Amino acid sequence: MLCMDFIEKVYMAIVICFVKLCGRKPEKRYKWETIKDDDVELGNSNYPMVLVQIPMYNEREVYRLSIGAACGLSWPSDRIIIQILDDSTESAIMELVEMECRIWESKGVNIKYEVRDNRNGYKAGALKEGMKHSYVTQCDYVAIFDADFQPEPDFLYQTIPFLVNNPEIGLVQARWTFVNADECMMTRMQQMSLNYHFKVEQEVGSSTYAFFDFNGTAGVWRISALNEAGGWKDRTTVEDMDLSVRASLKGWKFVFLSKTQVKSELPSTLKAYRYQQHRWSCGPANLFRKVVMEIFTNQKVSLWTKLHIVYSFFFVRKIVVHINTFVFYCIVLPATVMVPEVVVPKWSCVYIPCIMTLLKAVGTPRSLPLLVFWVLFENTMSLHRTKATIIGLLETSRVNEWIVTEKLGDALLKDKIGGTKVFKKYRFSIGDRIDMTELIVGFYLLFCGCYDFMYGKSYFFIFLYLQAITFFILAFGYVGTFVPKS
Repeated sequence: MLCMDFIEKVYMAIVICFVKLCGRKPEKRYKWETIKDDDVELGNSNYPMVLVQIPMYNEREVYRLSIGAACGLSWPSDRIIIQILDDSTESAIMELVEMECRIWESKGVNIKYEVRDNRNGYKAGALKEGMKHSYVTQCDYVAIFDADFQPEPDFLYQTIPFLVNNPEIGLVQARWTFVNADECMMTRMQQMSLNYHFKVEQEVGSSTYAFFDFNGTAGVWRISALNEAGGWKDRTTVEDMDLSVRASLKGWKFVFLSKTQVKSELPSTLKAYRYQQHRWSCGPANLFRKVVMEIFTNQKVSLWTKLHIVYSFFFVRKIVVHINTFVFYCIVLPATVMVPEVVVPKWSCVYIPCIMTLLKAVGTPRSLPLLVFWVLFENTMSLHRTKATIIGLLETSRVNEWIVTEKLGDALLKDKIGGTKVFKKYRFSIGDRIDMTELIVGFYLLFCGCYDFMYGKSYFFIFLYLQAITFFILAFGYVGTFVPKS
């Protein structure tokens, strides 16, 4: 599994270097022309109708940001519809969101506030329900933004021309940037991982196979492609990836725009991050179980594309990486200190891991000083990702668990008084924060470290002690932002 992961990382490094050196920009690979509006008789009819969907669920802290950004998109007002899909369960928040929509409507924005009487299918169900409204039939494309995303005013001018001028393209995906990346060390380390995903994995997929997974937000779909793929389905917690695979199997191509960036918020509390990582790890594994045979029996795509989706995209990136990281580095490798007859070659425990770490870290050069902390943090989080992956593959309990990632928006534990940050005192119950699985693994690593210190002939105990401490820190929740209890 280590070799599979290493080959995948090296392959992507070679491809991304080729893409950058040869200047294989999307504008050169596909036809791209600005939409002309100089014909007085036609008016704005040259502009396609665009639907902008924003699904929400109790988003008290960020609803104004996302609605304001969507209503601020530069596009003819008679050629755009803003659709707010509010699944909130708190009536006070629903009233606030509806009032915000009415304010923008009074300013001449074509905005629709939609609610439903249940949360069936969660986000997928809300998006599916939103597509059923009669006014959607006049739209050609749909842009989707989560509640914490803030697109720039020219977002549609950068993305829509790819869809208008290239009928084979079904999706245009923009890159995420993060407004709170510097909030704490945990957000800095999340930024490192996500930057690699966008700057390398998405770019490579777009440049080589015209396939990658839709990130669920900050993207524009051709509505005909979405409908041909079967629309939104709620059979897994990764409805965005599900739709991407089905659309790809229908022959649609995807384009990733690295230079088109949309601001978003990283989860800054450890609890929210754990829930997010469970969904992001469990969902793909469960989807893999459901679609693997469908991919192999498909007749519209090449065998090479099928192998890429099944082996590279699903098996290596969504399953092997998580399991190998935890089992090898946190279980097997530490156990070898108690079995001196077992000799682990240095290339497998030092050289290859170091090379892979550097390859993943180049996407965020400013965070290179945090490299050691990032490795220890990722190893610890691999426990939860491995557990979630196994749950998804075996389809056991929590497989369909959906907990909306908590967003703090302007309430990031500060009062903006004169531009200063006033942090509030945080009170908590130790019993509510202890994660027993992390605690057990931490004690296991501590024991292995002590054994190696007393009987070993190397300095491996240094790594074991550091990794054990990291497990303890996360087990007691001493990482990320502390949210004051109301």
